[in-house]
Amino acid sequence: MNFQQLRIIRETVRQNFNLTEVANALFTSQSGVSKHIKDLEDELGVELFVRKGKRFLGLTDPGKELLTIVERMLLDAGNVKRLAEQFSQRDQGQLTIATTHTQARYALPKVVTAFKKAFPKVHLVLLQASPDELVRLLLDGQADIGIATEAISEVPELVSFPYYSWYHTVIAPPDHPLHSIKPLTLEALADYPLVTYHQGFTGRAQIDRAFAEAGLVPDVVMAALDADVIKTYVELEMGVGIVASMAVDAQRDHGVVEVDAPPLFGHQTSRIAIHRGHYLRSYAYRFIELCSAALDEETVRRALAPVAQD
Repeated sequence: MNFQQLRIIRETVRQNFNLTEVANALFTSQSGVSKHIKDLEDELGVELFVRKGKRFLGLTDPGKELLTIVERMLLDAGNVKRLAEQFSQRDQGQLTIATTHTQARYALPKVVTAFKKAFPKVHLVLLQASPDELVRLLLDGQADIGIATEAISEVPELVSFPYYSWYHTVIAPPDHPLHSIKPLTLEALADYPLVTYHQGFTGRAQIDRAFAEAGLVPDVVMAALDADVIKTYVELEMGVGIVASMAVDAQRDHGVVEVDAPPLFGHQTSRIAIHRGHYLRSYAYRFIELCSAALDEETVRRALAPVAQD
């Protein structure tokens, strides 16, 4: 059994048993993937996949048991490498943060600046991803830390911590009629075309929920992945914008103005997530503490510790 075989087993499940996609993801050939799987099954003496002809349909019972072990072995293999780097190069290495555009653009610049000042030899990588992609990067071990609002708190393999709270705010051109409506209501907002986030990004689900609970069907004429695009099209008078509160900057946003209104969509919490069992270098703990002083190394280590079994 070798690590390439283990990676193929894991990737086959993640690619919904499509061997062509597995080969593309692992930069190898489909025939090579098939050979590795056959060699492993021959070595173990059991079939790992349910087959129909040459197609793979799912995992057999032994395959399901093996997958759990494979995930753990690949995680531990990455941890061994990080552990060695920790003691051989304490202030050098790479820290990979997977995050959304909103976090990278508005929440993290000060943190990144402080971190690079403290650890100039550490190569800091920011991977911009959707919440679902971010989860996969964490589970695959391709990212050390994930920061987002959606998805990460729902994955049992991840340990997450509250980072900061925020809310959605309404923006419009300076002369828009909404500025004269006080207090602003969902009903008044629903009378205008809206520009806001794409589904699955930056609290869009909570926006939809608020309108639905009020019995309203908003006219979302455009959905974007980030606030900068939303603000651009609001400035072009394509519609009224709904964006994350931290994305509004009165000094920079000259063509749009925040509408004076209470939070109509409740509050959101962005979270910091780590794959349970993932080994963190000392500077990774420092990055987390720069995000939130309440998340010191001892607190994070305690949360990441394995749960005792009765």
